Amino acid sequence: MTTTRTQVAIIGGGPSGLLLSQLLDLNGIDSIVIERKSREYVLGRIRAGVLEAGSVKLLQDAGVGDRMAREGQTHDGVELSWHDERLHIDLKALTGTPVTVYGQTEITHDLYDAREARGGQVIHEAEVQRIEGAETDSPVVVYHKDGQEHRIECRFVAGCDGFHGPARKAIPDTHRKEFIREYPFGWLGMLSRTPPATEELIYATHDRGFALCSMRSDEISRYYVQVPLTEKVEDWSPDRFWDELKRRIPADVAGNLVTEGEVLEMSIAPLRSFVSEPMRYGSLFLAGDAAHIVPPTGAKGLNLAIGDVYYLHRALEQAIKDNNTAGIDGYSDTALSRVWKCERFSWWMTSILHDFPDQGDFEKRMQRAEFEYLARSETARKSLAENYVGLPY
Repeated sequence: MTTTRTQVAIIGGGPSGLLLSQLLDLNGIDSIVIERKSREYVLGRIRAGVLEAGSVKLLQDAGVGDRMAREGQTHDGVELSWHDERLHIDLKALTGTPVTVYGQTEITHDLYDAREARGGQVIHEAEVQRIEGAETDSPVVVYHKDGQEHRIECRFVAGCDGFHGPARKAIPDTHRKEFIREYPFGWLGMLSRTPPATEELIYATHDRGFALCSMRSDEISRYYVQVPLTEKVEDWSPDRFWDELKRRIPADVAGNLVTEGEVLEMSIAPLRSFVSEPMRYGSLFLAGDAAHIVPPTGAKGLNLAIGDVYYLHRALEQAIKDNNTAGIDGYSDTALSRVWKCERFSWWMTSILHDFPDQGDFEKRMQRAEFEYLARSETARKSLAENYVGLPY
């Protein structure tokens, strides 16, 4: 057994864990990141790509914004469609703020490079077994690597280890309450080496189900179609996917769709809304998917994780450098206030855009009424835009 000492032990080497480590390091605070998978596996995960302005600012503050500034795409708006009807939501005109399209994989790559440049310690292929003394001022993270047990003694533990990680489970059931909404469908996604169908994202509602046209760059596109949870990705050929997508998006967009290109990835993701309260237990803090999940419809998952890191790094710095516990004492309530507002927006977007198996004519008319209201009311569009570009920290 080996024992190591650090100020903050961070479980999870995804973007939230790496970003937290980078921000703490820039403020003179030591941390060790423990990641269950290999670096190659982490960088191979295909995830979100729409960044709020606040997320962009925090990444810039962390010193990882240069490549994003060069390669990221600034989008001033998004589109909603109802069959062949198209509705443009001018985000910048309505809020003064655009969004940035830059893939999560690229953010993770930038963060790895930044941690290496500063000598940050990231331990890969390390399985956290337990967190000891989370309720005390001297917690210990115990992990296995290469057949050996290792211990990290620290002052604080940050659980950035996702929905299935051990951090949330270290909070006793008597102190934890979970809220969950499972949706009766998933998203079948395709990443392809093809130019995007349009310059901005299109969220499409159709009787056959929801579809989304997105992108990662000028050469890489990301598309989704709503499917039942019973579907299997191996039953979907690229041709079948393209045919289904064309049926659900406006005819003029379908006519411009480029389908001749390499398929880089296909997968099916179930949709859920999930929140675990509180996000702090003693010296243990949760951030990102460890504490909450949103359906991807509102583009909030990664942005919520970055928001948590914004609150958490400031609270930890205040506690460690100034011996002031106000930030850590208020972390859970502060973060959850923003989380629940983003949960609401993602739930609402999911509800108005998807075809639910049990919905009747009344529910479909309500969806249509939402679309028409957005088309006719600048106030309604401004509300959507305000949430989409990101609520303030």
